[in-house]
Amino acid sequence: MGASIPHGFQHLVRRAKWDANLVRDDLRAYVLEHLAEPKGVLILDDTGFIKGGQQSVGVQRQYTGTTGQIENCQIGVFLVYATRQSATFIDRELYSAQSMGE
Repeated sequence: MGASIPHGFQHLVRRAKWDANLVRDDLRAYVLEHLAEPKGVLILDDTGFIKGGQQSVGVQRQYTGTTGQIENCQIGVFLVYATRQSATFIDRELYSAQSMGE
């Protein structure tokens, strides 16, 4: 990452307090200012995270493309902005059937 010592990055990962939504908003602003182009596209994709128990939020038996079958898992939904030169995550959300009124 360009630093001669890893302390700054280790602090960010282990101890720093930050708001993921504010980071997302900053990233979106950066993308709009520096990477946006007329032929850029938004890509919406979901990924299944297989889980062995029921302790994690959103875990239930549901279809996941990760294995191509119904599994005990969480589903993460991701929004990516892509151009010919680059791609970056714009947003993320943990899918919950309860939040969809099911």
